[in-house]
Amino acid sequence: MRFLIVCILCFPFLAKAQNVPAAPDYSNPDHWASLPSKQDNSDRVPDSSIKDRQAEAEVDVFFIHPTTYTQRKKINDWWNGPIDNAELNASTDNGTILHQSSAFNGAGRIYAPRYRQAHIKSYYPKEKNRAKAKAAFALAYQDVKAAFEYYLENYNDGRPIIIAAHSQGTTHAGPLMRAFFDGKPLQEKLVAAYIVGMPVPKDYFKNIPVCQDEFDTNCFCTWRTFKEGGYPKKHEKGNNFAVTNPLSWTTDTSLAPKIMNQGAVLRDFDAGFTTNLVGARVQDGILWINKPKFPWSFLIWTKNYHIADFNLFYKSIRDNAIERSNRYLNRTR
Repeated sequence: MRFLIVCILCFPFLAKAQNVPAAPDYSNPDHWASLPSKQDNSDRVPDSSIKDRQAEAEVDVFFIHPTTYTQRKKINDWWNGPIDNAELNASTDNGTILHQSSAFNGAGRIYAPRYRQAHIKSYYPKEKNRAKAKAAFALAYQDVKAAFEYYLENYNDGRPIIIAAHSQGTTHAGPLMRAFFDGKPLQEKLVAAYIVGMPVPKDYFKNIPVCQDEFDTNCFCTWRTFKEGGYPKKHEKGNNFAVTNPLSWTTDTSLAPKIMNQGAVLRDFDAGFTTNLVGARVQDGILWINKPKFPWSFLIWTKNYHIADFNLFYKSIRDNAIERSNRYLNRTR
């Protein structure tokens, strides 16, 4: 899968005869999957040993969710998901908001916009539909950008920011960070970015480096998870892409053994943490792990663990976001 966040802004208009859902209104709380002011799945925790700390947090988290618009039925030119579709919103809220964005509720107040996301088929369109796919990504980014602008004007109040995203969320997070953070005054407010699930070149940003250890701030972390020995179907081996090991928080190729993994969250969110599930190491621009073994594994038939990029390292991500936030706050006080 090519790094689409580089190219989506190169298509400045929507394809003709393409149906477009109504635009979101970010003054409406219903057009946010998560806000600190309302009860939502970002507030939940999988284990009683941890707490939702949003009420006392001094940092904000802007979370951009991945693709949940995946219905297999014919798109019929609806290449972007509607904001007010209850079934689609439930899929977002009970999936990525619960299992991914909640990992940050110990570090910051979570803001997660709904947006007219591109359909999953936009990532691999037929030749005749490539223009429509590009237009779908452009429209989705338009919403993410509008949501972030609304957040800055109405919610942020000068607070430090964590950017967190997965998959299509990362497709949009890259251009967003370029537009608002990279070499801009707002970069000083960036605690860190966790932009996961898509290949990110090391030099994608001019002024925002890859985080090199668990304490770095004003930097970004990224990884794509595969079974050891596995690669994406189309993959450029080498050192061009940034990869962070989410157990050691370094970019070197040393193995972080599974004993360092203090908490994966599996299919049943309320079942608590599964410890010591997988170790991890950086290899050829991706993250390799041992095969996760657990009852009713949803990863048994694949080497691509994209769907579990966050779940497999949930507690490590949570602890690291807290650590970086504390480091940032202590440095800037």
